[in-house]
Amino acid sequence: MDTEERRRGILDTARRDGSVGVNALADLFKVAKETVRRDLHVLEEHGLVRRTHGGAYPVESAGFETTLAVRTTRNVPQKSRIAAAAADLLGDAETVFVDEGFTPQLVAEALPKDRPLTVVTASLTVATALAGAERTAVLLLGGRVRGSTMATVDHWASRMLADFVIDLAFLGANGISREYGLTTPDPAVAEVKAQALRSSRRRVFAGIHSKFGAVSFCRFAGVGDFEAIVTDAGLPSAEAQRYSLLGPQVIRV
Repeated sequence: MDTEERRRGILDTARRDGSVGVNALADLFKVAKETVRRDLHVLEEHGLVRRTHGGAYPVESAGFETTLAVRTTRNVPQKSRIAAAAADLLGDAETVFVDEGFTPQLVAEALPKDRPLTVVTASLTVATALAGAERTAVLLLGGRVRGSTMATVDHWASRMLADFVIDLAFLGANGISREYGLTTPDPAVAEVKAQALRSSRRRVFAGIHSKFGAVSFCRFAGVGDFEAIVTDAGLPSAEAQRYSLLGPQVIRV
């Protein structure tokens, strides 16, 4: 196996398993750990993986996106804390947009059930989670269903959203960076998110620290479009300060 084949194998393994470790890769490909570290460095330079202590995880791109099923198994305690803190920002909002994705789903589940609330969403899982709440009205956007995320997209969803004026939008992203803003791999998903942004008076981003610095294919918002960013303490305080200089309050939990 030559160098390019090995690096492709490392990337395929990372995308299949969700993350990879240097020791395991060295055993798998029968090479030295230092060789694996160099391979991961090159893959990171090409924007395909993000390095961690002892390994790496894949970066989502136009050609690769993790499924909702995979997302529900990763960093669940951190995502639950993020969701609770984001839901606390509801204030007096009566109409809410909840994005697709596992963290937004947790936000939806953390919303108060003891007051009238209208939730607009493209996510079938969010709609299902809230359908039994007596005082919550759920509006599910129509459109093509993406099997990987169980959410609707395309012009049907965007047109429906365009007719609403929403008090507060809880949005997620595949990546957020100070230079490129909020990004996602699929143009159809980006359009729904962008329309949710345009239709909302207030916007909150909720996402795990590993999203920060990652860049995907389609930009749908700038950091300054949000009143608040909610993440976990894995985002260094100095980096949180840099994001806050662009406008939003950054909350680390």
